[in-house]
Amino acid sequence: MAIQWSTTSAAGVAQGVKMLVYSGAGAGKTSLCATAPRPVVISAEAGLLSLSPRNIARMYGENNPNITYDIATMQVTTLAQLVEAYAYLADPRSGARDHFSTICIDSLTELAEVMLANLKQTKTDPRQAYGELIDKMGALVRQFRDLPGYHVYMTAKSEFSKDEGSGMTKYQPSMPGTKLGQQLPYLFDEVFHLGVNRTTKGDSYRYLLTQPDMQYVAKDRSGSLDEMEMPALYNIINKILGA
Repeated sequence: MAIQWSTTSAAGVAQGVKMLVYSGAGAGKTSLCATAPRPVVISAEAGLLSLSPRNIARMYGENNPNITYDIATMQVTTLAQLVEAYAYLADPRSGARDHFSTICIDSLTELAEVMLANLKQTKTDPRQAYGELIDKMGALVRQFRDLPGYHVYMTAKSEFSKDEGSGMTKYQPSMPGTKLGQQLPYLFDEVFHLGVNRTTKGDSYRYLLTQPDMQYVAKDRSGSLDEMEMPALYNIINKILGA
């Protein structure tokens, strides 16, 4: 088989930007989907009120050309439905790439919890369910991450955890069990913490932390981002791809 030649810049555009964002409840991870180019949302969450056109307009203003106000969504409650969603998006005959540029999965934590509950019903030993969850969830994350021609944005809840290697305790993406949450950041080039802070006048604002500190796991392998970026995925993607 002949070698397929390319360049790093061309490969980055073809593969898209793959991002993981985690935070506590209510910080706005879900609403960030509206800031992605031509998004489709795969959701395991019970409600998507934060993505209602009215709420998106409240957060980002009306008639913003970088914002999608009415977003296509796929509701998944089983592993089979998630596999079906992947097959549709991956199939060049489906026409999905003609309509969508960004796949948003909200949230990995919720998906893993649903998957674990289903696995426990088929296992006599709960430890077997956790082991199978790590294998299946890791494989699914890689499959979606490696889809060419799409940007991929995944969200996760946040938890305070101790790193087994360094012994340090930091906030990191939350997943069922102890190992899956620690493994998740290694699967992405871009891992951000969505934080909320206040100005000296007391006004609240949100930001994406792109570099690790003493409290949070984060990384930016592109080298294109500031330590703190505004919470807008189109801005992140444009900076990474050099637009």
